[in-house]
Amino acid sequence: MRSPALSPCFFGLKCQAPPEKCRMCQFVIFLQNSGSARHPNEGLLGNCEERLSRQDLKVCPRKGVRTMKKVMIGLSSLMFIGQIVGLIYFIQPKTTEVQERQPEEAPSEPAPLYAEKTIDYSLQNGELHITFDQGEHWTHVPLEIESLFAGEYSGNQQDLIKNSYMLTEDLVGFIYSEDAIPYGIHIKWLYSLDQGESWQQSAITENYPSIRFRKIGFLNGDFGYAIMTGDRTMSQELSSVFLTNDGGKSWRETNRSNMTSLLADGGFVDEQTGFLSYGTLNPEQPTLFVTQNAGDTWTEAAIDIPEQYSQIFVIAETPVKEKEHLAILINQGSNGDYQGGKIKGKFISKDNGMTWEFSKEVEPIE
Repeated sequence: MRSPALSPCFFGLKCQAPPEKCRMCQFVIFLQNSGSARHPNEGLLGNCEERLSRQDLKVCPRKGVRTMKKVMIGLSSLMFIGQIVGLIYFIQPKTTEVQERQPEEAPSEPAPLYAEKTIDYSLQNGELHITFDQGEHWTHVPLEIESLFAGEYSGNQQDLIKNSYMLTEDLVGFIYSEDAIPYGIHIKWLYSLDQGESWQQSAITENYPSIRFRKIGFLNGDFGYAIMTGDRTMSQELSSVFLTNDGGKSWRETNRSNMTSLLADGGFVDEQTGFLSYGTLNPEQPTLFVTQNAGDTWTEAAIDIPEQYSQIFVIAETPVKEKEHLAILINQGSNGDYQGGKIKGKFISKDNGMTWEFSKEVEPIE
């Protein structure tokens, strides 16, 4: 059988297909017959026989084009399919990952309560507690902490306001307040006679102005006093005294002293005799009012200050009973500088508080 004739080449491509079946070869033959085809060194086309030794590719250009076309179609198809798959993946609703539920942190334990004395109180953890065995056991007091500090003066709120409560084996009680309508506050007394097992309350006064000074005291199981000041304007304010004769179940207000200076201290030494000490802002001498009839009348006491102590001992504290007479300490106030400002003068009264005489200097009790 005769081997198939070699066809002319096109741009260095060696063809093995019969010329009559390759259109590109027929085109090359046409160009050669027309004299337009030349060797690459001479022009566009050259003699096929002279270039066969330089060819590597043994396929027909037409066949190569078809192969390339198939490859391109295949790649395009793969790319198209990839785009379809990617589109389907991204438009699918994604499943929300369910995270493992983290265990909630357990609430921290409240700090243990601490007592310095056998009978003591605690304001720790935002609540008021009392103890009668130096912290071995604690009893909760049913009061909101804020109600103990209402008014113009609220202390440091780390400790109860001095003299605003009673804490003994036989009587526990606290002055507190509630907002009043349309103005002012209700001042009340919450107390217990069984160390906090049960509680009772009573109203000391209602619709009182904003409170500054407060002090309560009991001389026995029945008689007690509560001293309040409020409605302060600059160095002036209202002062009031309330007495009880039934252990705090009810209270009555006494007549007023009509003194409007800022109150420094006050108290009773018996059911009839009481005192109010005025002057807190740079006083030059003590001002002490006394009642000997349970507050029906108030009279300014006479205090004989020796010349060498003039303007040194200026603020009277609450008198106390000593044997057959009354005794009172008069301090130097916040600006005192006599011997360090801590020395006090002790004065004696033999007429139940109406007049006072100097006794001696007293060292401060640490």
